[in-house]
Amino acid sequence: MRKWMTAAMATMLILSCTPSVPEQYDKSDVSPKIYPDYADVTIPVNIAPLSFELLLKVDEMVTRISAEGEELVYGGVKVCPEMDEWKSLTAKAAGKDITVEVFARKGDRWVRFKPFAIHVSPDSIDAYLSYRVIAPSYVSYEELTLNQRCLENYDERVMVDNMLCSTESGGQCVNCHNYQQYDGGRMQFHARENNGGTVIVYDGKVEKVNMANDSLISAGVYPSWHPSLPLIAYSTNKTVQNFHTSDIDKIEVLDAASDLVLYDVERHEITTIERVKDEFETYPFWSPDGKYLYFSSAHFEYESDSVDAVEATLKAKDLKYNIYRKAFDPEERTFGERELVFAADTLGMSATLPRISPDGRWLMFTLGEWGCFHIWHRDADLWLMDLNSSESPANGNEHSTNNSNYSASDSNSSASVNTPGLGTPFPAKALNSDRAESYHSWSSNGRWVVFSSRRNDGVFTRPYIAHFDGKGGFSKPFELPVENPDFHRQWMKSYNVPELTKTPVAFTPQDFADVLKGEGVKVKYY
Repeated sequence: MRKWMTAAMATMLILSCTPSVPEQYDKSDVSPKIYPDYADVTIPVNIAPLSFELLLKVDEMVTRISAEGEELVYGGVKVCPEMDEWKSLTAKAAGKDITVEVFARKGDRWVRFKPFAIHVSPDSIDAYLSYRVIAPSYVSYEELTLNQRCLENYDERVMVDNMLCSTESGGQCVNCHNYQQYDGGRMQFHARENNGGTVIVYDGKVEKVNMANDSLISAGVYPSWHPSLPLIAYSTNKTVQNFHTSDIDKIEVLDAASDLVLYDVERHEITTIERVKDEFETYPFWSPDGKYLYFSSAHFEYESDSVDAVEATLKAKDLKYNIYRKAFDPEERTFGERELVFAADTLGMSATLPRISPDGRWLMFTLGEWGCFHIWHRDADLWLMDLNSSESPANGNEHSTNNSNYSASDSNSSASVNTPGLGTPFPAKALNSDRAESYHSWSSNGRWVVFSSRRNDGVFTRPYIAHFDGKGGFSKPFELPVENPDFHRQWMKSYNVPELTKTPVAFTPQDFADVLKGEGVKVKYY
């Protein structure tokens, strides 16, 4: 058999396989049902191709994607643009729209669905997104990794492989990765149980740190790097996990105790930031200028004189977290008194995960009815507060939540915000769904937010990306693009803690495993 063909034969074969837009068709006012739903979303100019599929049974499908005189035509139920063609199209459409037309044939009749637009923002997004990949199973938790995905294409790599340090007799868990100023060269993550410790990457050096101390509740748990100094704020937590038999939210993770500490990366020293009796302080986060440390804290008084996980569990729905901040003096490395930012408990709610936009203006947080682990709570939504204004945006109070009995108008009480000069909190309605929205992170330019959502099925967490207009408004969020559009409907794992970085992490899973298997650096506690 001949293994060659002439150029003419190759050209004829290509032309015969190229799909073409039908010349005659009926026009429909119905929008095509596609997955993922990319209709009328706003995307970064540097994002990977948006592959999607038609969720209708048809005999034939043709899709035309066009912008600025350039068009791409695809045949088949799945539309998977080539990388180079997509990049060329988005470059031309920057600041404008891509038009998508879907044509479907049943029998001898062609129909063109209502065209939709994909808005291409000239604002780029940071190139890398890291997350923990974990199955929603509580007997095989060891099979997890920390991964890093390049958002400009589909390249994904494993940074940390938990199984490399797990044995038949000793398991391990890794979590809570965090970066300084979106820099993949300054990173940290935790390992628990077998070979446990905190791994810190700092300008080419990797070391394991043992923070456990008799004077602390635990080693560092939830981290936040100072934006310019070699300092990491941590919460130390006594965490409890429970399984409900009748509640619609079947799983609960809560704290029975928590404090805040500060770790000096260079001096290997740890000091107390806040340890207030009857307060559970957690989720620290620095302001972009490094002058404030924000955190969540719940007031809880034990009937006994000691920490009682059973009592905390039975009273879990009484745990209402407010948002506070403490001024920080970088010269003296000292903190001021706690200052109330948002008293969520006055609304009968609980606010967690404070995150400040890079310009220092916007505070985004997760709001739910109770507790601090909102990824398990269907009622959890994302909210905003303007830190630079005593008035919320004009459209702020028009928003309301989708699945709870409160609205932005409820937060107009003067008791809800006790710090002068701060705006009224309001829900980020465009981001929220009737399922859990929880962990969120800003892009380095402040124009994008990546957040965790279970809106697809209520079980698996997926990252969603939305454009921010800088005035309190968001575009319709879109699901993390993947090469095969059906992938997320078949993949039975969750993405946990999505964090953006400008640069990749250079070290391999084996590099980190070798460090974890070592003794680790002892930390001095003051």
